[in-house]
Amino acid sequence: MSAKQHKSLTASCRCGAVVLEVVGAPIVHTACYCASCQEAGRRIEQLPDAPPILDADGGTDVVLYRKDRVRCVQGGERLEAHRLKPESPTRRMVAACCNSAMFLDFTKGHWLTLYRARMPDSVPALEMRVMTADRREGVVLPEDVPNYATHTGKFMWKLLAAWVPMGFRTPKVEGVPA
Repeated sequence: MSAKQHKSLTASCRCGAVVLEVVGAPIVHTACYCASCQEAGRRIEQLPDAPPILDADGGTDVVLYRKDRVRCVQGGERLEAHRLKPESPTRRMVAACCNSAMFLDFTKGHWLTLYRARMPDSVPALEMRVMTADRREGVVLPEDVPNYATHTGKFMWKLLAAWVPMGFRTPKVEGVPA
């Protein structure tokens, strides 16, 4: 099924000043427990009036889309990059108007990782949890979906399968500052 056969949806910051349009089915809907997502979540949640990023169990609920299927249609100038290290190719984009984390951009990759909290209820259900070996001590995860200690072959296969129809390109996201 092509992207044109899927309805578009919007993801917006808490105050509505920043809006992303997404077309097509997601690559995967996952919760990540890696140390980087946990650290970035803690940092961003410390911004004034920032909405939560981390779930109660320390995971980050995210939905991955091809970059060529996402564009910022409003408020791109309000997006600010937050990196764990200045040289990191991974930036977490936050809407400065209300300190809502919008997405994670691995700048060398072909996908964009949108924070689930910024999206409508119509997003497909959680498919898996990854990097669970890094979860906080004492956290017991439910077995409602597969829980993987690392990024599994299934996860990586989904990323690769999304890249093939893109001609192995790594596009920029329209309307998002470089």
